[in-house]
Amino acid sequence: MANGFGSMFIGVAGLQSAQNALHTTANNLSNVDTNGYVRQSVIFADRDYVKFSGNAAIGKNQAGLGVKIGDVVHSRDVFLDRLYRTTLSREAFYASTHEAVSEVQDYYQELEGQQFQEALNDFWVSFQELAKYPDDAIYQNLVIQKAQLFISRGEAVYEGLKKYQLNLNQQIKDDVKRVNELGKTIYELNDQICKIESGNLETAMTLRDARDQALDELSTLVDYTYSETANGVVKISIEGQEFISEIGYHEIMLRRDGSTGFVTPYWGYLSEPKQNRYTNVFRFDKDISTANQNDLGEIKALLLARGDKVANYRDVLGVNKSYYNKTTDNSVMLRAEAQLDQLFHGIMTAMNNTFCPNVSASSYLPQLAGGGTLKMYSKTGQEITVGEDTLILDMDNCSVGADEKLPPQELFARNGTERYTEAVYTDPATGEKKTYYIYNEEDPLDRSKQYTIRSVHVNEELIMNETLLPHLCQNGDVDQKLAEAVVKEWSKAGLYLSPNDGTPYNFSDYYAVMIGDIGTYGNVVGAYASQLEESALTVDNQRQNVIGVSDDEELTYMIKYQNAYNASSRFINVINEMLEQLITQLG
Repeated sequence: MANGFGSMFIGVAGLQSAQNALHTTANNLSNVDTNGYVRQSVIFADRDYVKFSGNAAIGKNQAGLGVKIGDVVHSRDVFLDRLYRTTLSREAFYASTHEAVSEVQDYYQELEGQQFQEALNDFWVSFQELAKYPDDAIYQNLVIQKAQLFISRGEAVYEGLKKYQLNLNQQIKDDVKRVNELGKTIYELNDQICKIESGNLETAMTLRDARDQALDELSTLVDYTYSETANGVVKISIEGQEFISEIGYHEIMLRRDGSTGFVTPYWGYLSEPKQNRYTNVFRFDKDISTANQNDLGEIKALLLARGDKVANYRDVLGVNKSYYNKTTDNSVMLRAEAQLDQLFHGIMTAMNNTFCPNVSASSYLPQLAGGGTLKMYSKTGQEITVGEDTLILDMDNCSVGADEKLPPQELFARNGTERYTEAVYTDPATGEKKTYYIYNEEDPLDRSKQYTIRSVHVNEELIMNETLLPHLCQNGDVDQKLAEAVVKEWSKAGLYLSPNDGTPYNFSDYYAVMIGDIGTYGNVVGAYASQLEESALTVDNQRQNVIGVSDDEELTYMIKYQNAYNASSRFINVINEMLEQLITQLG
């Protein structure tokens, strides 16, 4: 048993420990509603023991000097933290994807209060009316008007999709900026925590709370891994590349595409811009899926949704399945733009090819029956080489407008080229000259020469004079078969939604399937995002049971420490009375 004054020290130690524990509990209570605050727990430990030897037969004895606070620790569960951040990251990925799908659905379904499908149906009805009276200028004009409305509404939807791509692009910029800010913050907190805790005398509670909060936010933006070193520094890697180390952090840079304005995040410290060599932060060489553990982070979802360009029909029509799945099908916006433009391309080319039919040169020119080429010359004297696969106007079977001139007027005209180039062929044997109309093929490298929403308008000649719309045989009779053929084009099943779809659709069915496809995808992604949101909330509730502050629990601890404080106080009073009695009585 300790001597009298030693017992006094024991009481004082209990008094001090209870008082400090009360301070910690009061701090917890005052931060009940503080965002990011983590409950602090007091761990008591024994003070040093005074050892002394007695009778050898009895053995060694020791006297304790009381209790002390061994540590005040964060009440965290590292496994719940990792699970929460992973779930939060995946939820952010699918929530961003679902938001992009919802925007596409809004543009598809609604345009200035009217469904886009109305324009499609009205256009179809105008041809049905024309088939009844092909030579009536009223119905010819109706077709021209509905064609203009169809183009204008299509352009509005397409432009809306493009604008949303730019919106996504801005979100990517903002998110990357925020990632860099969080990187700087975490690095600075690392440095401060390391300085405070270097003497093993104090734990930087508030700073650790701020760092953990930054880690939570970072998980919503990117897929990262992290570890804490022995000296309290958190090291982070994003997409497998070092982001924060013990000596600094690496800022994510942005590379801007000159034609689209789209940005691509890259690692500045691993790239050589002057040599045009870049190491992109995000890689898409693997299928994005939960199984591959790469469907994480908002920025990756935004990059995928936005795509790397503005798509058109050539990104779905004529491409193989493998290429399509790795490019267009991966992006919500690219798929929406490509499929919508394919519908327009199909309608425009079908109408034009009906009004202005083409044939291969080999089936029209006997000189090419056995192969080879012919040389023709345009009005400007430009030499034109015509091969057996060159398309030319079928002058024998085409219809004409009221002016009865060839070539007939196409309904939809490209901004960058006319439909035909007039060319003259001179027979070397007879010297006879004959005029042909060479079809100007769509240029895969020049969108202005393609039948795509962005570069097509209703033929201005028809707007000025609707009677130029082909409706007469070349003998002057009304071409009833032509009008009926145009109507039949709408019922032909020739459009495929994607290379993965083996079912051909007509124009009306294609639109319905296109809407249904994006709707189904949106439902799947939305359901998964909601499920992940619930999972994140469940994990966070479990985490809050560990790190959160409970009023009732803290008040219980406060009563406990208050009683301990009172007990230590009474203990000191007893020792004080005992010492006073001994001193006064024994003098």
